[in-house]
Amino acid sequence: MTNKNLDTLSGAGVSIWLDDMSRKRLKTGNLADLISQKNVVGVTTNPTIFQKAIVGSEVYTEQLKDLAVRGVTVEEALRMITTADVREAADVLRPVYDATAGQDGRVSIEVDPRLAHHTEATVAEAKQLWWLVDRENLFIKIPATRAGLPAITETLAAGISVNVTLIFSLDRYREVMDAFLAGLEQAKDNGHDLGKMASVASFFVSRVDTEIDKRLDKLGNAELKGKAGVANARLAFEAYEEVFSGERWSALELAGAKPQRPLWASTGVKDPAYPDTMYVDDLIVHGVVNTMPEATLDAEADHGKPSADSIHGTYEESKKLLADLEAAGVSYDDVVQVLEDEGVEKFEVSWKELLDAVQGELDRLK
Repeated sequence: MTNKNLDTLSGAGVSIWLDDMSRKRLKTGNLADLISQKNVVGVTTNPTIFQKAIVGSEVYTEQLKDLAVRGVTVEEALRMITTADVREAADVLRPVYDATAGQDGRVSIEVDPRLAHHTEATVAEAKQLWWLVDRENLFIKIPATRAGLPAITETLAAGISVNVTLIFSLDRYREVMDAFLAGLEQAKDNGHDLGKMASVASFFVSRVDTEIDKRLDKLGNAELKGKAGVANARLAFEAYEEVFSGERWSALELAGAKPQRPLWASTGVKDPAYPDTMYVDDLIVHGVVNTMPEATLDAEADHGKPSADSIHGTYEESKKLLADLEAAGVSYDDVVQVLEDEGVEKFEVSWKELLDAVQGELDRLK
């Protein structure tokens, strides 16, 4: 049986992805259940998700023991573990991929976050992960840092599907879309089948409210709290509509390309004062992805209030909200730069903690 709220959300054209993954989900059949019962049609991972999944979990012990006996490095061990999980998840989602002609049924794996400011190393890692997982319904996640932009283009040009992550600002999002178009143009010139390629742009939502609300508290302004994340994402969709109705995109579409869909990320509400489904119900429009932690997915299924479209007709209101924040003393440009820097740093910390934990297990088991 499926869920009425989630059926409504899917019917409105929102692809529901799970922002979580672990070997336990795979072995128990939980992921398969979420696909059949809760409309999940994709999975995203990141270094923090893997850190939580692997540390302290016994389901990885057998593989870790084999890796320890072989004497592999901790970096190689970690990639063997994570790519094995992603490969199996991709296989579970393959029927969805086939049924949607490659639009959904995708699983994402991120390049080493320590490479976020190194273009060539990011591209090399993307190619290695693509080869290791060896599934066409894979997305390689590349952060939208300044160095990440040319890496996005070069990776796409190699025929590799990309999930661009850690997007916070509207200007950077436009640069991401430009990098996507350039990548597909080069991929076409390189002889790749654009029909088999895909991309999403992960626009982060709740972290924007967390940072701006903190600044509004210092200014003693409660009126504007809890509104910026949704407004920012809505304006991102406006930018998406502009770019993907232009002549440059039309030429690629004629060659079989699929648009780079906006993906709403960081959709778990951080402040309990806000409705726990706000980053789902307030961002509904045909042609987007919403990747949710399981708690948010369950909340939407239980008491969400999905509509047919909660984005169109909101652009002027959203622009006014951002202008009001600037007038109140909150610098949008500073906020989004802080969030990008912190986003990379948080993933680096999680990755280091994971490396340390895996190294400890390798030492114990060898």
